[in-house]
Amino acid sequence: MRSINYAASLIMITSLMITTIPKGANTVIGGHPVDVSDAPWVVALASREIFGDNRSGQFCGGVVVSRRTVLTAAHCLSQKSLGIHAADKSNLRVIAGRKDLGNTTGAEIPLTSIRIDSGMGANASPGDVATLTLSKSLPASYSIPIAGPRDKAYATGTTAEIYGWGDVNGDGSYADVLQSTQVHLLADTECLHAYAHTKRQYRPNSMLCAGVRDGGKDACQGDSGGPLVALGKLVGLVSWGSGCGSSKFPGVYARASAAAEYIEGSQ
Repeated sequence: MRSINYAASLIMITSLMITTIPKGANTVIGGHPVDVSDAPWVVALASREIFGDNRSGQFCGGVVVSRRTVLTAAHCLSQKSLGIHAADKSNLRVIAGRKDLGNTTGAEIPLTSIRIDSGMGANASPGDVATLTLSKSLPASYSIPIAGPRDKAYATGTTAEIYGWGDVNGDGSYADVLQSTQVHLLADTECLHAYAHTKRQYRPNSMLCAGVRDGGKDACQGDSGGPLVALGKLVGLVSWGSGCGSSKFPGVYARASAAAEYIEGSQ
């Protein structure tokens, strides 16, 4: 049974909290369960010490980009989100190879380092990316390539997949089993227009947005830091938005190509 504190903490740590979330979806907004063996690069960020044993202590998502390197959203590791300084990595784990957070399959791997560039925080940043170094290597097959800045994977209209264990309908009902949903990459002009009068600023050089015209498919609370994948490559990380599944406000992602130099410097 999820404790009140656990649910409140999960809601607090993500920036996808601006408007009311539509109810009625039975998976990651508009999605379906997937087997982690089909997407081994999807991992969960967890802390049993902070969030308890329920759902393995998961609080955000992440993606494996090399055998010992995981990317996630910088805002997932803020002191406000965790209640501890990110430098205190002893309480944090990356869970790989686990579809159902209610069991003990796969591996819970400690971290040797966390890098959050001071210019890449969620609120004042040109991006929302953090790099985690694992204490042991994962199989090479677990990693996914990052799309370069001119890759056709970023083309407007391209179908992309979101993955995560986040809130499935906006009322604190978090998924035990990994979920995925399909969206389409949208033109920067659409996102600039959608967020022109909101508190958050959309920045095309370091962000991209994705959704569907009629809404109903999106990432939600607890999915932050998880991957957005197009044409078999990582194009973004779940970052922020206005509500979940809104037809007016597409989801916003940290653009993977914009963080490439930063990522390489973290290896």
